[in-house]
Amino acid sequence: PAQTRRLSALMPRSGTPRLSSSTRSAIAARSAKTRTAYLARLARMRDAGRGRGKIGCANLAHGVAACPAGDKAALVETDTPNVAIVTAYNDMLSAHQPFETYPQTIKAAVREASGVAQVAGGVPAMCDGVTQGRVGMELSLFSRDAIAIGTAVALSHDMFDAAVCLGVCDKIVPGLVMGALSFGHLPMVFVPAGPMTSGLSNSEKSKVRQLYAEGKVGRAELLAAESAAYHGPGTCTFYGTANSNQLLMEAMGLHMPGAAFPNPGTELRAAFTKAAARRAVELARAKGKGIGDMLDERAWANAIVGLLATGGSTNHTIHLIAMARAAGVELAWADFDALSRIVPLLARIYPNGKADVNHFAAAGGTGFLLRELIEGGLLHPDVATVSPDGLAAYGREAGLDGGKLVWRESPRESADREVLRGRADPFDAQGGIRILDGNLGRAVTKISAVAPAHRKIEAPARVFEDQAELLAAFDAGKLAGDFVAVVRFQGPRANGMPELHKLTPPLGVLQDRGQRVALVTDGRMSGASGKVPAAIHVTPEAAEGGPIAKIRDGDMIRLDADQGTLDVLADLSTRAPVKADLAANHSGTGRELFEAFRKIASGADRGASIFEVV
Repeated sequence: PAQTRRLSALMPRSGTPRLSSSTRSAIAARSAKTRTAYLARLARMRDAGRGRGKIGCANLAHGVAACPAGDKAALVETDTPNVAIVTAYNDMLSAHQPFETYPQTIKAAVREASGVAQVAGGVPAMCDGVTQGRVGMELSLFSRDAIAIGTAVALSHDMFDAAVCLGVCDKIVPGLVMGALSFGHLPMVFVPAGPMTSGLSNSEKSKVRQLYAEGKVGRAELLAAESAAYHGPGTCTFYGTANSNQLLMEAMGLHMPGAAFPNPGTELRAAFTKAAARRAVELARAKGKGIGDMLDERAWANAIVGLLATGGSTNHTIHLIAMARAAGVELAWADFDALSRIVPLLARIYPNGKADVNHFAAAGGTGFLLRELIEGGLLHPDVATVSPDGLAAYGREAGLDGGKLVWRESPRESADREVLRGRADPFDAQGGIRILDGNLGRAVTKISAVAPAHRKIEAPARVFEDQAELLAAFDAGKLAGDFVAVVRFQGPRANGMPELHKLTPPLGVLQDRGQRVALVTDGRMSGASGKVPAAIHVTPEAAEGGPIAKIRDGDMIRLDADQGTLDVLADLSTRAPVKADLAANHSGTGRELFEAFRKIASGADRGASIFEVV
């Protein structure tokens, strides 16, 4: 009945899915108090005036001391827009390495538009691909909140009239958005770097990983495959959290339209970067809406729809909630679940299909996708965006004409219907994410990559206190028969909620052998969640005494992704929750620096964040 009420709120009297009633009645009502308080704070900041016009001469002298003479003279004139550059550049990570040259490109484009740009600060950017299965992964999720803090520090000098934020990957873009929203009265443009060109296909890479897990190939073969897949500058080409970020920035109107997926080092990519710089100056001069004004309830609903329509990363069931809270908007898992029931799945990109994001872009990309969603009434078209032409601009196709960036109508037909389809003939009538409820608490499951035959399982529990125990049991041949692997004490308060992506190959091997297997965990499974059914982000987590801490080996667990249920078929009422010794997880490799984060982090369904609604 509760689910029926949620769905009915999304359906107008005509019976055609629309979002307006959902946003107004659910998200907006839930957010009324916090959003009002946030907008009042922006109004006070706006009324106080932007940047340099109100700071003292000594303050201003410090802020311009190192500038070239021309920029220094311009900045003394308080009418000259000053654009902050907040960058996640480092040259170890492929996705962020291209940002090395962006500041100079942006500064030159801003000068041409009669403004000045300064690098206001840098934020950390770590790669889950490097830290998977290692202790550094326990810093990963909380790095998002550290990035938010770093972004705020960069902008705190109050020298700026607008900002461009350079970031791509998993925690970086959410953290940049959260930090930017603390200065929500300023206009912001987000600038990506694009995906690397296609290498070894993701399906071939996955096969080699499974062969390695089975001991059929060695480390040399595995490294050769991985290196052929991850081979140059740009994001990984699979549709994980990094590329989900970029799709969401389009759906939320924070990029220049179409900027998400052109490859690094191309003329088109450079044109987008210059256009973003010029647009930041235009927005600063217009003194129009800041990022905080733009990102209202409708924008966040659009983000969820974009995620669901593409089978995007489950990490965003955490990140979007934390990001929205920074704007005073209270999203809930119920919003993801209800919208997933009416939003069709229009894309199949690995791990939900064989194609990578370059193939998706070639098939029609974000322009085709967003136009289909807009015309189907599944996106709010009347939101404010970076583009002066509104959300409709993001449903067009970008290109170059004589070296100039132009937008034209997107193709009416997908160039590859195995990768991208229109709303009239979707891959699935519903989206790729479900919320599970039951006596084990609440959890998230991604079904877009899971075959219907594997979406329901009832099997005995095999309980593990960390992923290393499960991997050791697999290597020892001790995982026979059907089972549900319960990997607990992996939540934000236990050890920072690492991704458990290393479990995908061995569980995939067992499933391919004919065993019925699933995973239940209070940890994360990454944007690369694959074909094995998984109930992730279980809350309350084990470290908080949640029901998952009461499960014993042999307890029957029933996971039904289609019905949205997660239950243990045992009486837990007389059991005390198991307590784990987590001392070893709280120091070394920088983990001691995040002790305060672990103590105050909210649950996964509240964004797993150290920040409260403001």
